[in-house]
Amino acid sequence: MKTNKLTFLGVFGAVALVLSFIESTLVPDIPFLPVGAKPGLSNVVTMYAASVAGLPGAVYITMLKVLFVFITRGASGAFMSLCGGLLSTLAVSLLIKYEGRIFSFLGIGIAGALMHNMGQLFGASVISGTFAIFNYAKYLLIFSLITGAVTGSVLMLLMPRLKRIGGLKYKNSATDKVS
Repeated sequence: MKTNKLTFLGVFGAVALVLSFIESTLVPDIPFLPVGAKPGLSNVVTMYAASVAGLPGAVYITMLKVLFVFITRGASGAFMSLCGGLLSTLAVSLLIKYEGRIFSFLGIGIAGALMHNMGQLFGASVISGTFAIFNYAKYLLIFSLITGAVTGSVLMLLMPRLKRIGGLKYKNSATDKVS
């Protein structure tokens, strides 16, 4: 069992890092979107990890992404990634327990994107020493709705295929056990 979990986390951690790298280097800033805003495709992996491995697995993926940001963009970027990533991961991990009953992956994706952006704004306010940065929230709210819907929809489309992957089995509710 430990080998399966370790393998799962290693493979999906690598997928999250590749998606993060692609977004940070190959996806240009889109003119009508907030500066530095990215789709957050690696968050699909974090949501999947939360649904399969629970909060510890999702936190592992998040911390791996934070380490990647630290190495590639420095301490400030890593701090903002940590703030957004942990808040998003906590929200997704709480809501994923109700997937299929109260929330869909679409709603979970939107909540995760919202919390990620709010966490990053908090991180930016700590770094800058001002809460004026929260004026940016109205733009990020709209962006969160779009990107969260995209990441949630991507996971919804991938989930039937991901269920067939060996190793850990998908758990779709709080009462299901991971094998």
